[in-house]
Amino acid sequence: MLPGGFVSRPNRFIARVMIGEKEEICHVKNTGRCKELLFPGAQVWCRHDPNPARKTHYDLIAVQKGGRLINMDSQAPNEAAYRWLISGGLGAVEDVRREVTRGDSRFDLCFVREGKTCYLEVKGVTLEQDNVARFPDAPTQRGAKHLRGLIQAKQEGFGACVLFVIQMSGIHHFEPNSQTDPEFADTLRKAKAAGVEVMAVECGVEPGRIWITDHVPVVV
Repeated sequence: MLPGGFVSRPNRFIARVMIGEKEEICHVKNTGRCKELLFPGAQVWCRHDPNPARKTHYDLIAVQKGGRLINMDSQAPNEAAYRWLISGGLGAVEDVRREVTRGDSRFDLCFVREGKTCYLEVKGVTLEQDNVARFPDAPTQRGAKHLRGLIQAKQEGFGACVLFVIQMSGIHHFEPNSQTDPEFADTLRKAKAAGVEVMAVECGVEPGRIWITDHVPVVV
């Protein structure tokens, strides 16, 4: 992991970052807008990968926002959630599987808890303001579709959960971003009313490491 200074983001997949005395092209492992994080001069952390088959040899992994380090790797929340789940984050579970399709939805995790099959969808969160975390940072029809799939699963007698993995620490509470995506926020409220378990957790973050630490309140 190498520190750098963010320069620009020509498109959602790449960023220009000053690493040492050289400007490097880095793969951004998060397709969200992240405008409140990635601005000229922001300190970022990049992982070096010298694989000659790659078009870029760096991945932008984390960014410093004030005194808070925020993980930006969109694959990290799923991995953190999986490790948290199998280590007892939701109590005793068994038969944990990843990427399970049900109907027209594919959920991140599926497991058995107290004899009942449960589906769990994971959403990574990088948007924060005044210690309040929100999701999403851009409209997401796919996110609302996942919630509707969880509602249907719950109505058919399965367990259904959505876990918002906040990729930072020091969060007061989580809430849906009603201003940016009112459909998602409304669907989340309907999911909670239907009995879908709505949870949010914050994470410990180091430049090359992220792990789930504790639940935070959810306000829908």
